[in-house]
Amino acid sequence: MTRTHPTETIPGPRATAQPYEYRRTPLIEPDWTRFPGWRDVTREQWESAQWQRVNCVRNIKQLRTVLGDLVDDAFYADVDADQRRLATMSMLVTPQMVNTMVPFAPVDTDALRADPVRRYMIPVASDRRTDWPSHPYASRDSLHEHDMWVAEGLTHRYPTKVLAELLSTCPQYCGHCTRMDLVGNSTPAVDKLKLTLKPVDRYDAHIDYLKAHPGVRDVVVSGGDVANVPWRNLESYLMRLLGIETVRDVRLATKALMGLPQHWLQPDVVEGLERVARTAARRGVNLAIHTHVNHAQSLTPLVARAAQTALDVGVRDVRNQGVLLRGVNATGQDLLDLCFALQGEAGILPYYFYLCDMIPHAEHWRVPVGYAQQLQHDIMGYLPGYATPRIVCDVPFVGKRWVHMLTDYDRERGISYWTKNYRTSLESDDLVALEKRYAYYDPIDTLPEAGRRWWRQHDD
Repeated sequence: MTRTHPTETIPGPRATAQPYEYRRTPLIEPDWTRFPGWRDVTREQWESAQWQRVNCVRNIKQLRTVLGDLVDDAFYADVDADQRRLATMSMLVTPQMVNTMVPFAPVDTDALRADPVRRYMIPVASDRRTDWPSHPYASRDSLHEHDMWVAEGLTHRYPTKVLAELLSTCPQYCGHCTRMDLVGNSTPAVDKLKLTLKPVDRYDAHIDYLKAHPGVRDVVVSGGDVANVPWRNLESYLMRLLGIETVRDVRLATKALMGLPQHWLQPDVVEGLERVARTAARRGVNLAIHTHVNHAQSLTPLVARAAQTALDVGVRDVRNQGVLLRGVNATGQDLLDLCFALQGEAGILPYYFYLCDMIPHAEHWRVPVGYAQQLQHDIMGYLPGYATPRIVCDVPFVGKRWVHMLTDYDRERGISYWTKNYRTSLESDDLVALEKRYAYYDPIDTLPEAGRRWWRQHDD
């Protein structure tokens, strides 16, 4: 008689399919000449950062010039309605980004409406919810970053880390931007805050604060996007950071590594980045680039070349921080496809996926904490451990927490509760800050009927 171990299974006549089947997919640069407006664009033009910036899509007229009659008038009207009434970010999309929409199929209205990159880069009014377009607790500065400024553009939120917003512009604007209160042009829905200091004075204030606060060791240099800072100015700022003995980590935040890789391949930028990287290595500082890719379609050979170039000149790591977005990437299949493309094809380390923050008009993108927990479960075991991203919830007044770290969860009303182990710069005198529970809220349309009814009764 043959005995089997209790955990063994006896093979059946055929193997059961895995929930996810890996298939290597080499990166391809989509053919930009499929768009009527770019039929005569040469490769030399396409790979020019200047050409990309000049030919960004900024309005409906320019979108029509690119897409022509591939899509119908109703689509353009839908985009226009969103820009006039609902959008928290003005339209600004690089040709590189547009070219990753409907990359390998005929472009038509239905295909473009369904495209995951289009859904967050060119929102339309009909995408957004009409029952709960915004959560009752949504706010334009949902993480209170501006409230925690210790100098203009310098947020001291964590004990050992600061966020340095050098400027308020990007090469392209994402519809779900968490800094929509500051970044980009004002829209009919949002009158943006403005940075008031001259850049040189703002940077001086940052450096002075960091010199005076040796407990800060980690600086995220962001904005906006550092790709919009003139390189000479950015290099000067970074060298000053590297001159502060207590600063040990510097991270450059740039979606442009994906949305405008041409910028990071310019000779003057590459040479300057190498000077900064060598200085960082000599002083024992970890220099990394953090980019923001939300879908595998956005990864192309140009993106991989930009990432590899940064690594070749001495940047320690290139990492990805994506955002979970319904209709874009919020499935195990999409996340694994993206992570394998990042890690295996583009040389970019999957790092974080954030829950979309609670900003106005974003409920159609957000997912519940419980759903995010399931996604974390579903992607485990496929990727190398070092390349398995953490799904995190950025809880107001708390900070980033892995989605399983909540202390209590009312699933009916969609309210999760979180604790923390440090004070923000706003709470230096709050003796009970570490004893409180802080709430985070699921999108109401995802709740059971009893929960939706409760919110209807309490939405005042």
